[in-house]
Formats: sequence, structure tokens, C-alpha cells
Amino acid sequence: MRSLAISIHANFQPIVAFVGRNFSLLKRYWAWEASWLVYSSAIVMSIGFLAVGVGQIRGVEVPKDRVLVYLLTGSLIWRYLSELFWETSNVISWERWEGTIEYTFMAPISRVTHLAGMSAFAMLYAGVRLVALTGICVLMFDIDLSQANILGAVATLAIATVSLVGLGLVGASLPLMYPEKGSQMTGVVEAVLLMVSGIYYPVDVLPGWLQFFSQFSPITYALQGMRSALLEGSGFAELWPNLFPLLISGVLLIPFGLWVFGLAEVHCKKTGKLKRSG
Repeated sequence: MRSLAISIHANFQPIVAFVGRNFSLLKRYWAWEASWLVYSSAIVMSIGFLAVGVGQIRGVEVPKDRVLVYLLTGSLIWRYLSELFWETSNVISWERWEGTIEYTFMAPISRVTHLAGMSAFAMLYAGVRLVALTGICVLMFDIDLSQANILGAVATLAIATVSLVGLGLVGASLPLMYPEKGSQMTGVVEAVLLMVSGIYYPVDVLPGWLQFFSQFSPITYALQGMRSALLEGSGFAELWPNLFPLLISGVLLIPFGLWVFGLAEVHCKKTGKLKRSG
């Protein structure tokens, strides 16, 4: 048992080290983080004010409370999932910015350990920001969640997080292979997911060919499940049609993301793209 505990500690310690290193970087760039929190808060609150203001348009009658929860859920969850996806895919961008990419890739640790540490940081970072933004919304708006299934919503979000980490690993291969524009390409992927996943509207309003693609986005099922839990108070039996695709995508996307990243790493080492600057 002692040897097993030592082995677990030896494998887990590098992951904790990567998480700690990234939080140290946040401290260094605290002004940027503060500015980004203000930006995110403004975006989320703008969507909330939109929900409140729609009911004041002459000739338009909407259930303000339901619309408010519907839109705020989409806005908050999108901020969380986009931060999670962005920070996971920013594995390489951080390394290039700090000038440590060559050293990290030569370090005597497995790539799985490296990516696990970066992904763990992304989950913690996105989770803290979600809590902060949710607190701001509670202070700014009168939100009625008396009938909501909070536990079901949290479970849906937790399962969706695993799927987004897998997508983030795929996204991380873009700045690795394309140093100059890889990060911008990650933003394009994020925008497409935003469009097809029904962040601010039901996917039913999309053209048929876009609805086809929406069924392959884990964010679609995350939003449907969370809105069902928060607005309808749906139990786990009702949430299962959304939880099941999230579980499947999580099981498939993480190994797929690791595989894609591995291919990109081998390619970049052969072609000399693995360097500090683009």
C-alpha cells in the first residue's frame, strides 16, 4: 500500500505543479484578469437586461422570469464553457508567451501528465469565474429558482465539462501547428459552437442543415439539460436524454483529443515548428 501511495503521489505531483504554475501566471497578470472579469460581467448582464427589457416593448408579452433564466443560463454557461475550452486549448499559447515551450516538451514527464495539469487548471479557473459571474447576476436580477433542480443542473454541467476538455485538447493542437494564427483559429471553432448549440435560442430555429450539426455539439445537450433542470425542475430520469450524449462524448473526446494532440506534436517536432515564437 505504501508503494502504491508513493506512486500515486509521484504521478499526481506534476499535475499539481502545472496548476500552481498557471495560477502564478494569473497573479502576474492580475490587471488583465480583472479587466476580463469586468468584460465577462458586462456581457452576461447585457443579456440579462435584454431579457428584462423585452417585456417592456409595446405589443410584446413574454414570461419575463422564464426568459431571464433561459437567457442567463445560456450566457453564464457559455462563459464557463468558452473559458474552459479556451484555457485548455491555450496550453501552447501560454508556453510560447512565456518562452518555455521547448523546455516543457523536453521535460521528463508524459504528455498526458502535462495536459492533465493544464486541463485541471482550466476547470478550476472556469469554475471560479462561473461562481463569480453567478453571484453578480444574483445581485443584479430577481431570479426565481424555487422550482429548479439545482443538483441536476450541477451534474449536467460537471459531465459537460469532461466533454469540453476533450474539445479543448483538439483545439490546443491548432496553435501548436500554426504558431502565427492558431489562437485565432481556436476562436473560430468557439464561434461555430456558439452558433449551432443554441446559446441564446432553441436549436429548433436553426435551418435544418445546421440542426444536423448541432446534435454533434456537447454544448447543445449541456444547455438543454441545464435549462430543463432550472426551468422545469426535471429529475435525472428526464435529464437522461441529455446526460447520455454528454457521457458518450466525454468518453470519446478525451482520448480523441490526446490522439490529435500527439499527432500534432510529432508533426511539429519533425517540421521544426516547436519553438518559442512563431
